[in-house]
Amino acid sequence: MANESGKTVKIKLVSSIIPTEGELEQYEMWLEGSCVEKGNSHYLRYEEVQEDLQIQTTIKLNETNSFIMRKGGVNMRLPLNPDLRENGHYESPFGSLPLVTDTHQLAIEVVQNEKVSGQFKTHYDLIIGGNSVGHYKLDIQFTEV
Repeated sequence: MANESGKTVKIKLVSSIIPTEGELEQYEMWLEGSCVEKGNSHYLRYEEVQEDLQIQTTIKLNETNSFIMRKGGVNMRLPLNPDLRENGHYESPFGSLPLVTDTHQLAIEVVQNEKVSGQFKTHYDLIIGGNSVGHYKLDIQFTEV
């Protein structure tokens, strides 16, 4: 994948959130995006619309240090590292919030035959102000179109 714009992929994203206080929330989205290979990592990129705000998302797929970065209606950098807690941030029109992630699982599988495909799974606790606000699970599957 030498092309900077990458290969066009269909993405199935399932996000589960178990808040510290509250009920399980689960979201499923089907998106179209791109997959780019750089060095030892792959990058998934896609755009979504939430509450009339456009958000560009990039996910670095790497088993030792991944991240989720969002730009647009919200700006967020969420580092995912199973070896240590990492500092991130979330910015919205309402202000900026420092975040910490405690990653419990990070699994990546990318297969490159005639078409690229793969999956990315992570489980992490999101910590704000020293307290866990919930347990998050993200399961992404992608296939080149």
